[in-house]
Amino acid sequence: MASLVPAAIVMLVVVAVCPSSALAEAQKAPWRMHTLFSVECQDYFDWQTVGLMHSYRKARQPGPITRLLSCTDEQRRRYRGMGLAPTFEVPSMSRHPRTGDWYPALNKPAGVLHWIEHSEDADNVDWVVILDADMIIRGPIVPWELGAEKGRPVAAYYGYLRGCDNILSRLHTKHPELCDKVGGVLAMHIDDLRALAPLWLSKTEEVREDRAHWGTNITGDIYGKGWISEMYGYSFGAADAGLRHKINDDLMLYPGYIPRVGVEPILFHYGLPFKVGNWSFRKIKHHEDGIVYDCNRIFPPPPFPREVEMMEADLNKRRGLFLSIECINTLNEGLLLHHASMGCPKPQWSKYLSFLKSKRFSELTKPKYLNFKKPSSQISEHRIISIESRNVYPKIHTLFSTECSSYFDWQTVGLVHSFHLSGQPGNITRLLSCTDEDLKQYKGHDLAPTHYVPSMSQHPLTGDWYPAINKPASVLHWLNHVETDADFIVILDADMILRGPITPWEYGAQRGHPVSTPYEYLIGCDNELAKIHTRNPSACEKVGGVIIMHIDDLRKFALLWLHKTEEVRSDKAHYATYFTGDIYGSGWISEMYGYSFGAAELNLRHIIRRDILIYPGYVPQPGVKYKVFHYGLRFGVGNWSFDKANWRNVDMVNTCWAKFPEPPDPSSLSTSDENILQRDILSIECGKALNTALYLHHQRRKCPIPSEGNSNFSVVKDDGSSHELKHVMNSAANVISRHASSRRGMSPSIRMVALWALSMLGFLGVISMVLSNRKGANLKAKGSRSKNV
Repeated sequence: MASLVPAAIVMLVVVAVCPSSALAEAQKAPWRMHTLFSVECQDYFDWQTVGLMHSYRKARQPGPITRLLSCTDEQRRRYRGMGLAPTFEVPSMSRHPRTGDWYPALNKPAGVLHWIEHSEDADNVDWVVILDADMIIRGPIVPWELGAEKGRPVAAYYGYLRGCDNILSRLHTKHPELCDKVGGVLAMHIDDLRALAPLWLSKTEEVREDRAHWGTNITGDIYGKGWISEMYGYSFGAADAGLRHKINDDLMLYPGYIPRVGVEPILFHYGLPFKVGNWSFRKIKHHEDGIVYDCNRIFPPPPFPREVEMMEADLNKRRGLFLSIECINTLNEGLLLHHASMGCPKPQWSKYLSFLKSKRFSELTKPKYLNFKKPSSQISEHRIISIESRNVYPKIHTLFSTECSSYFDWQTVGLVHSFHLSGQPGNITRLLSCTDEDLKQYKGHDLAPTHYVPSMSQHPLTGDWYPAINKPASVLHWLNHVETDADFIVILDADMILRGPITPWEYGAQRGHPVSTPYEYLIGCDNELAKIHTRNPSACEKVGGVIIMHIDDLRKFALLWLHKTEEVRSDKAHYATYFTGDIYGSGWISEMYGYSFGAAELNLRHIIRRDILIYPGYVPQPGVKYKVFHYGLRFGVGNWSFDKANWRNVDMVNTCWAKFPEPPDPSSLSTSDENILQRDILSIECGKALNTALYLHHQRRKCPIPSEGNSNFSVVKDDGSSHELKHVMNSAANVISRHASSRRGMSPSIRMVALWALSMLGFLGVISMVLSNRKGANLKAKGSRSKNV
């Protein structure tokens, strides 16, 4: 209970310092959500992961997704699938540490509990969706759209859990009348999950040890081996937590089953064998299958839709068969895209591959969306509508370019961590440029989903040393070697922190009109430089930093971006500052001009937005919610400062518990100047975000916990108390930042009330440290403007 005190007090502070309208706005949908699924370090789960992750992107499931990966130490040393999904490693409970019982299903509740207790993501979410790895998502699974409420999770119906009606529930829960026969897909509020998770684990252990009641007549388990103990652990734990489920029998379908007339499931669960004609699929047959790592190998193709139409006259049964082949086709599509991302050669043409790329298959597998006929808590009144009847959002893929160096590795850790917190749709890929020799020595392969590209730092023709050329070269390489279904590409720099989603629909990107941010110092757009290097100098625009571009434009543009960069870089006669704006006059920003001149050649006209990106250290515009920190310039608060160039040769990622100097506490800031206060709050947020990402990275790498006196991260106490205080203060900073614009119009007396409430927050945070038994987590340049690349 003590750990809940800070959150409650933060809400009191919000009420004290913010107008009611601001509070109402903060509580409006969409709330923050996170999707979880649990796996082990096995090839069996890797191909399931590829299928689920592909369907997650294809269905446009909102919010981040995390794989809870359970591995023994030996399995982890041999495991090769770290890049398959955003991953949170959890201790393996396959072999019970106390009883020695072999029961891998225990990893699911144990992993969820570990995530709640140790993941920073769990402190930044309102709703959680829990899936199994052997599922395919067909449309967004959004808790509040399903009707989930606090205390009323939504789940699928598991009618065979007969133990809810007999002696089993009376033995294992105090409230057998609350036992619900549910499972599969779970959508619940994070507060409910916090209450449920420890019970879910303990009840699973309890049922697993009750061998006297494993019989089929009691459990419904056809094998009578206690294999579904985890499912009962969930139902009994939920009953003890007082949760009453909204049960929906239409959300999920086992391929091979026929849905009710008018029902369109948004989730496949291929846990059972299914067949279409003479073709069949049984997942257990692929238990040792390394299909994920065998280039262009897929599961045996099912019949084509036209063949299905010929084999079944009954329209409803035919519809069931169509859903069965859709499931395996989506799995195979995911495998092919994964192989392409590995750099596999293009597969040989076949009729089946042509079908997977066809417009018809794309139409058949469009996301299915939930809609309400009217507001109601009865899920039976939900219906599925087609994508055409609501707003359609295009698919997005995010790219960033780095090199094989420790300098880019810590930037990668920061950017990827912020990507998963930001709610950015789609996937992210690091374009990693390395020489062969660098690649042999490189240790950071698991830091991000990665596409490897040949290094262009030393130009192969001219011998010129210019690492910035890797950016356009790697984008071009990715386009030529990876098949993507994305409609828009977002291109970022590694030295950025995402604070929120960057989407084409929010900023108006469209074909011929990319979105970008202003780079006013590119004076070459206005002088002789543009006239020399583009036939259309009037179309040259001073942009860079963040780019949102339609894939069709990028395919035409990428080669020009590279050629124009080479051209400007070779034009040493015009390196001077008065031509380029480069204060060093060294041609270092040739890549930026390559972008602007290449875009001008195609007459791409940018939508230039000043509300996307901010450099920490700059004064923000009032009321603007910037989506990106670009820490390319030195910035500071008081005596503290950060300059990324100072950390060029420091291995922050492979040195356990390495971190940057901690920025000041927000409570120490002066409130006399609102502009300076907001500037410094953002600077502190950026510094803390980098250190938080590093801390969680070291935690994932299982760095040994240092002694208290030698801890580089100052917060390592077993009781987590110091972590708790940092968490409280970060919450306070978030409150200040989130409601800054509301405070600008407040009277001095109200400001004093806010400061008093913040002081009380700190005091109560200290009190909560003493009471808390939870283990916390410590939430703890492009060198100059002219060197931004």
